[in-house]
Amino acid sequence: MRFEDQRALLVQELTQEGITDERVLNAFRKVPRELFVSPQYLEYAYRNQPLPIDCYQTISQPLMIAIMLQYLELNPEDIVLEIGTGSGYQTALLAELAKEVCTIERIETLSLKAQELLKNLGYKNIHFRIGDGTQGWQKAYPPYKEFNKIIVSAAAREIPPKLKEQLADQGIMVIPVGTGYYQILHRVVRDKDRFIITKHGGCTFVPLVST
Repeated sequence: MRFEDQRALLVQELTQEGITDERVLNAFRKVPRELFVSPQYLEYAYRNQPLPIDCYQTISQPLMIAIMLQYLELNPEDIVLEIGTGSGYQTALLAELAKEVCTIERIETLSLKAQELLKNLGYKNIHFRIGDGTQGWQKAYPPYKEFNKIIVSAAAREIPPKLKEQLADQGIMVIPVGTGYYQILHRVVRDKDRFIITKHGGCTFVPLVST
């Protein structure tokens, strides 16, 4: 089956699993996941499951990505901070949905590979940084001090204070929190100096490492 057809079936599955945001679904229709998986897993590119990538990391399950993107309530004018570039697949989805994406990856090998792939795909609204994601977007271009939306693709022991500081008023952050094999997905909404936190079920991510 052609990758295009597999992609359409994946979107159909996401719809059946409760993803209703049409912009999110359109992003999944457009971004070729097969380009972001390791060659030995190519036949599984459109299965709704996480897959191993380089450096003992993973490309997340499409449904979990879609859930997180839907909770972010993205709009075309958003400036988004992504913690954990990984393969770059989620980064590409974000770039389809937001005005600009600032993405941080602590593993240089992964970041450089994702940068090359995303640039070759023609994305011009993505800014990259290699470093400690728990510290947010610091000493990097463009010099943003806050973001409308923040998405974290690794499990934190607690919500990093620096990320809360960099969340704009009325901004939304989605982050898995927990230390065991299973974590809880948290949604954080900033209301001036107050943070409204809701919990949205279990998930499984690699740990968020502070360097």
